[in-house]
Amino acid sequence: MDKDPPINVLGTELEPCSTSPVTGFFRDGLCNTCDADEGSHTVCAEMTAEFLAYSKYVGNDLSTPRPEFGFGGLKAGDRWCLCAGRFLQAADEGLGPRVRLASTHHRALEVIPLKTLRAHAHGGEKGKEGDR
Repeated sequence: MDKDPPINVLGTELEPCSTSPVTGFFRDGLCNTCDADEGSHTVCAEMTAEFLAYSKYVGNDLSTPRPEFGFGGLKAGDRWCLCAGRFLQAADEGLGPRVRLASTHHRALEVIPLKTLRAHAHGGEKGKEGDR
């Protein structure tokens, strides 16, 4: 990881996504990333039943507990650091979950246009529509 604090897509310090359940590539509650994170787990999203069903359908079952990996399974309302590519795929299918921009790492922008993230942002985080 960088020595500097990680930055979100808004250009400010990355805020926590979730500690219950604990999420992130480093399992520290942040959607932080590094070169070893090939999936770019950078998008802080709030799970919906529709998204969880979609993710399972396309081969990434996030709702079934996997105790052997210390994973209790996700339910609607949980926040989770999603892979940027999977979020974009779901968004393109009209099933993209809501996103917390302040908790989404700036490297998500390498895969997802800011305009798309803003379109899925929670309430007051949408900001300027003209961005990217």
